[in-house]
Amino acid sequence: MADNTVENDINQMDERQRDEALCDLLNSELICALGCTEPIAVAYAAALARLVLGCEPETLEVGCSGNIIKNVKSVTVPNSDGMRGVEAAAVLGAVGGNAAAALEVLETVTDADRAHARELLAKPDYCDVELVEGVPNLYIEVHARALDHVAEVAISEHHTNVVRCMRDGVPATQLCPAARGGDVVDACSGTCALMAAAAPQDGGQKQEAELSRPLGGLSLDAILDFAESGDISFAREALERQLTLNKDISDEGLANAWGAEVGRTLLATRGDDVACRARARAAAGSDARMSGCALPVAIVCGSGNQGITCAMPVLTYAEDLGIDRERTLRALALADLVAIHTKSYIGALSAFCGVVCAACGAGAAIAWMRGGSREQIGATVVNTLGNVGGIVCDGAKASCAAKISAAVDAAILGCDMALADRGFRAGEGVVQDTVEETIAAMGYVGRVGMKDTDVEILNIMIGKTEVDA
Repeated sequence: MADNTVENDINQMDERQRDEALCDLLNSELICALGCTEPIAVAYAAALARLVLGCEPETLEVGCSGNIIKNVKSVTVPNSDGMRGVEAAAVLGAVGGNAAAALEVLETVTDADRAHARELLAKPDYCDVELVEGVPNLYIEVHARALDHVAEVAISEHHTNVVRCMRDGVPATQLCPAARGGDVVDACSGTCALMAAAAPQDGGQKQEAELSRPLGGLSLDAILDFAESGDISFAREALERQLTLNKDISDEGLANAWGAEVGRTLLATRGDDVACRARARAAAGSDARMSGCALPVAIVCGSGNQGITCAMPVLTYAEDLGIDRERTLRALALADLVAIHTKSYIGALSAFCGVVCAACGAGAAIAWMRGGSREQIGATVVNTLGNVGGIVCDGAKASCAAKISAAVDAAILGCDMALADRGFRAGEGVVQDTVEETIAAMGYVGRVGMKDTDVEILNIMIGKTEVDA
C-alpha cells in the first residue's frame, strides 16, 4: 500500500477528524455514473476534447491502456442503442456528450446524436484506436482534429482525473472564447470555467498519491468504529443516493430482459430465500448496466458493479432482518469502506475481479447486521478471499453479473461459516494470521502476481494470441 503522511493517518486523528475524513472518502467515491465506467471515461475524454476544440472533430485518435481496451471491448456503451467498443464510446461522446456531466456524459444524447455517431463510425479512418503501453492501467488519450487545430485530452489513474487538456499545445486553462480566434467557434459559454475545473492547473500529470486514496492506517477495526458510533451525517446523502439508484437499476434488471438475465435466472431456479434474493438483486443490476441500460448508478472504487455489489445484498438483508434505516446506512458505509480498503491494495484496474472486494464489504456488513463479533466479521472477509480471491477480470460484459452472484454467494457462505466459528486457517493458501495481513496478501496477488495474467487475457481478447484447442 502506498505510503501516507502522518497527517493523513487515521490513527493520528480524534473521532471528529476520523468521521470527517471517512465521510469525505465516501463522498469522493460514491459518485454517479451512467453505465460501465470505462466506456463512459472514453466518452468523457472525447466530449472534453470536442469542447476545447470548439467544434465537431473531423477525425479522432484514441489511445488506451490495455485494461481500458479490455473493459470497453465487449460492453454496451450506455444510452447508445446497442453500440459497443472504444470507437463507439469516443464518437458518441464527441457528437452528443455533455462534458460538464463527467461520468453521466451520455445521459442527454438524442436519437439524432446516435444516428450521426453511426454515420461517422461507418466512415473509414474517422476514429483510430491504438493500444498505449508503458502507462497506468487506467489511461485514455484523445486527439480531436478539425480545421487545422487539434485538441488533446488525457485521463490517468482515475476515471475523471484529467492530466492533460489543451488545444494546439496551449493548456485549456489559458484558453478563452475571445482568445481562440480563427475558424473554431465555441460551443459552450461555460468553457473557461469547465476547463479550469477539468484540467490540471500546472499542466503536469498528477501523481497517484495526490489522487483520492484511502487514508493511512485504515483498517477493519477503524471502519467498524466509524460504522458503530461515528457521525455519518456528512455522507448520509451519498449513501441514500447509492441505495436509491442502485435499487432502481436492480429492479429494472429483474423486471426486464437485460444481458444474460443472471438475476432473473437465480430467482426462477434457486428459490426465494434471502441469500438468493441478495445474489439476484446484485446480479440484476449488472445485467442491466452491462447491457447499456440508461439508468445511473452510484459507484464504489470507480465501478458501478462494485457499487451495486456493496448496496443490494446489504439492503436485502436489512429488509429481511427488519433493520431500521439508520443502521442500514451504517451497514452500507461499512460495506463501502471495506471494499475501498480491500481494493486499495490492488489499484484501479487489474486482472483481479473487483467485485470480490465489494463482496467482502457486503459480507462484512451482513455479518455486522446479524450480530457478529469483530472477530467473526473479520473472518467473513478472510473466508470470502480464501474462496473467490482468484476470479479474473476478462473485461466488462454480461458475465460480470454471474461473477457478482458467485462473489456474493461466497461472502454469504463466509459469513455463515464465521458466525458458526468456522473458517479458513492461516497458512492455507494466501490466508495469513490476521484479516489485515490476508487483505494485503491478496492485494499483492492482484497487483503484482496477476500482471502477466492481465496481458495474456488482453492478448486472447484482441486475437493476438491463438490458443490451441
